Amino acid sequence: MAAVAVERPPVEEKVRTLKLAGHVGFDSLPDQLVAKSTQNGFTFNILCIGETGMGKSTLMDTLFNTSFESNPAPHTLPAVKLKSHTYELQESNVKLKLTIVDTVGYGDQIDKGDSFTAIVDYIDKQFDDYLQEELKIKRSLSAYHDTRTHACLYFICPTGHGLKSIDLVCMKKLDSKVNIIPIIAKADTISKAELSKFKQRIMQEIRTNNIHIYQFPTNDDTMAKVVNTDMNSQLPFAVVGSTDFVRVGNKMLRARQYPWGTVQVENESHCDFTKLREMLIRTNMEDMREVTHQRHYELYRKKILETMGFTDVGQDNQPVSFQQTFEQKRLEHREELQRKEDEMRQTFVLRVKEKETELKEVEKDLFTKYDALKREHVEEKKRYEELKKRLDDEKAEFQKRKHQVSTQQLSSHTLTLGKNKKK
Repeated sequence: MAAVAVERPPVEEKVRTLKLAGHVGFDSLPDQLVAKSTQNGFTFNILCIGETGMGKSTLMDTLFNTSFESNPAPHTLPAVKLKSHTYELQESNVKLKLTIVDTVGYGDQIDKGDSFTAIVDYIDKQFDDYLQEELKIKRSLSAYHDTRTHACLYFICPTGHGLKSIDLVCMKKLDSKVNIIPIIAKADTISKAELSKFKQRIMQEIRTNNIHIYQFPTNDDTMAKVVNTDMNSQLPFAVVGSTDFVRVGNKMLRARQYPWGTVQVENESHCDFTKLREMLIRTNMEDMREVTHQRHYELYRKKILETMGFTDVGQDNQPVSFQQTFEQKRLEHREELQRKEDEMRQTFVLRVKEKETELKEVEKDLFTKYDALKREHVEEKKRYEELKKRLDDEKAEFQKRKHQVSTQQLSSHTLTLGKNKKK
């Protein structure tokens, strides 16, 4: 009889759920992470980009409520330079290693075409240093001072007419390398109506030029989602910085004193400084660190490794290990070296042959000239010998004639003497 296939119903996978009989304690993991992080401390790096005199140092002093070392920069620098300063701050029991990088001389040159080059090179250099630390055989990432730029505060000149060309070019070069937060510096120089239009114009130009600035995260269900959504709609922040304290009522507040009134730095109706501080430090500092590592650094790392020839899958779409890729690159490198060596050897042999041919031609020419000179010498020698023989014959003839003349004169004198005696 023929076998009859019986279709069986699919077996459902049953997942067994275990219930704890008592308190285990892994709910304290978040507390352990907080304690560990507090003990190790945190690192945060800020890059300030803006023209000289935009108040970058003053704003940093205001943000962290301290006084960082800074020297006024002249407007006569031939190129853009980046100055980095690292400070160790502590608030309550939390330690923060803060690095502030300032772009000295940015936008002061007549030719501003390469103003962003030094900034891009600096950011890539920090990525490369971290990558080199990762690739070491004996590495120590826990003790490594991470200098990768976590936040870039781009200071926009308060012209009220939109972004300059240098601003658009620089932000476009940096948007895939760093978290850009555009801010309007010295916002107290513009009226509120002009400031609102200026903000709209800046964001419109940023979207038109497809520039990706940092967006505060809105993918969680906490209160920060609502706050960040509102803050994203208020970019760029219009800020005012000040290191001076002015008495307002019964309080001493950071402010700027003018003949017409006082601009309070921490008053939201005067500027967006408190919003910037809230978003940059209190709410989204850790997110900027994660985005820098997971997006910008990973993009740089992927680009470098692909340039070196490493890949995750081979031609057959199968995973390729790092060792296989290394061995393949090593083999290709050896083959390339062997090929270059063969080419150099062939080139050397050809050049030697060409030189030998050239030397033989020169030698042939020299022998030809030697033979010609030898023949010319023989002919000259023969001619000189003929001249010598002729001179010798003439000399002998001359001596013969001289002897004959002398003999004739002697005979004539003897005859004369004989006649005189006869007389």
